[in-house]
Amino acid sequence: MDWAAFHLSIELALWTIALLLPVGILLARALAWRRFAARSILEALVALPLVLPPTVLGFYLLVAFAGQAPLGRLWTAVFGSPAVFSFEGLVMASVIFNLPFMIQPLQRAFEAVPNDMREAAWCCGMSRWRTFWRVELPLAWMGVITAVVITFAHTLGEFGVVLMVGGNIPGETRTLSIAIYDRVQAFDNRAAGVMAAALLAFAFFAITALHLFNDLIERRRRG
Repeated sequence: MDWAAFHLSIELALWTIALLLPVGILLARALAWRRFAARSILEALVALPLVLPPTVLGFYLLVAFAGQAPLGRLWTAVFGSPAVFSFEGLVMASVIFNLPFMIQPLQRAFEAVPNDMREAAWCCGMSRWRTFWRVELPLAWMGVITAVVITFAHTLGEFGVVLMVGGNIPGETRTLSIAIYDRVQAFDNRAAGVMAAALLAFAFFAITALHLFNDLIERRRRG
């Protein structure tokens, strides 16, 4: 097991969730309840990573954040180092690539919140911000958990975008999925199998636990 790559993958997943969750909640809430002219275009942009090959997305990010590109120069000015082949750039790419995995479960959860409950809270004198914290978010919390679990598991298995933007630098951008690829290329199937089994077991456990938790909450509601 490449523990450095494993630790880096966990760190990447945690940073992705920490940065994406607040943005995802606000954006998903807006997509769930507001009607505006560019709503369909925004939903299409959010869903684009689901159908776009990861290497294509990684290529465009690589070009956009190259050292001489405007975004690349801005990134270097803000962070003091280039985005390409750095952990910070890896986080940025992961956040973009995981947009649909975070936002779509949240959007479905907010859409399931009855509008009359929000209106009742407003009639009782609650502000929109307090209604969000005291009514909307508690009712949508299962969607929040689902989005976090799926995003975390998906980030651990990222390969194409990670390789294109971050490269393969040990201890800095080499994640567990890239370490598996390296071991296969070196014909070390035993090490690759151990790491692949670890990812498989973690993903299976996370999704199974999520379904069991959802079933438990549903049974409590009915009972």
